[in-house]
Amino acid sequence: MTVHNAVPHLDEIQAPIRERLDAVVDEIRRIVVSDFAPVETVNEYLMKIRGKLFRPGLVLLCDELAGTPTPQAETLAAVLELVHLATLVHDDAVDHSVLRRGMPTVNALWSHQVAIIMGDYLYTRSLMEITRLGRLDAIQVLANAANDMTVGEMRQLSSHDALDFSQDDYYRLIDAKTASLMAAACELGALSGAPRYSQQVRTFGRELGLAFQIADDLLDYTADSAVTGKPTGLDLREHKVTLPLIAVLPHLDADERARVEALFAHPEPSDEMIAGVVQIVRARGGLEYAHDAAQACARRAAEALEGLPAGPAVDALRDSIVYAVERRR
Repeated sequence: MTVHNAVPHLDEIQAPIRERLDAVVDEIRRIVVSDFAPVETVNEYLMKIRGKLFRPGLVLLCDELAGTPTPQAETLAAVLELVHLATLVHDDAVDHSVLRRGMPTVNALWSHQVAIIMGDYLYTRSLMEITRLGRLDAIQVLANAANDMTVGEMRQLSSHDALDFSQDDYYRLIDAKTASLMAAACELGALSGAPRYSQQVRTFGRELGLAFQIADDLLDYTADSAVTGKPTGLDLREHKVTLPLIAVLPHLDADERARVEALFAHPEPSDEMIAGVVQIVRARGGLEYAHDAAQACARRAAEALEGLPAGPAVDALRDSIVYAVERRR
C-alpha cells in the first residue's frame, strides 16, 4: 500500500463512531462494577489508564460495514477491550513492569497477587457478559483469541536463549499476542452487523495486528524519550529480541556480536550499551527491514478490504492501516 504523507490521527479515524465509543466506555464501567470496595478501587484506576480504544473501534467499524449499526456491537466491543485490559494487567505482573503508558501498573501500586486476581476478574466479567448475550459464535471467537494469547505468552517465557529467537518464532509470537485479538475484534464486529464479511475482515484484522506490532517494536529503536531525546530501548533493556535485531543478527561481525551478547548477559544494561546496540541495528539495516515487513503486512491488510461496501467504515479501516504502521506512539 502507499503510505500517506500525513498519518491520520486516531481521533480522525474514530470520528464516525465517536458517540458509539462513548457508549462502549459506559458499557465497560457497567460490566466491571463491583460492590466490593477493593475491587472497585482497582477498577477505577484501570479506567483512568485504559488505552485509546483502538480495538473496540475496529469492532464498531466492522459492525457498520453493512450500513446498519447494531447496539449489541457496543457490548461486544466493551468485552473485547476488557479481555485486552486483562492481558495487559497479567503481562505487567509477569514482566514485573512498573509503568504502563507512563502510569504505575497495578502490580506496582498494589501487588502481583492483586494484579493476577484483577486480570482474572476482568476475564470472568467479560465471560459473564458475553454469555448473557447468548452469542455462542462470539464466545468461540474470544475464547480462541484468549487461548492464543495465553499460549503465546507461555511460548515467550519458555524461550531460554533470547538470541536464538528466529523470525519464525517472532511471527508466531506476535500472531498470538497481538494479531489474534485484532482479528477477533474485526470478526466480532462483522458477526454482529455484517456476518457475510466476518472471515474477510478477520484476515484484515490479523494482518493489521502483525503490522501494528512490528511497527510498535520498531518504535523501540526510533521513538525518542521525552527526557533524553534518544530511543527508549525498553525491549532491549528487558532483553526482548524483536524483528529489527533478529534481521541483523546473522550479519554481525565478531565485535558487534560481542556487544549484543554483553547487553543480553547484563542484568541491567546501561544506556550506553543500549545506544550501542541500537546503532548497530541501525547501521546494519534492521530498521529498514522491519519497516518493509510492516509495510508488507499493511499491503495484505489493504487487499483484504477489497470488495467491501464503500463508505465511511471502510475508509476508516483503511486509515487505521496507515495509523498502525506510521504512528509515532
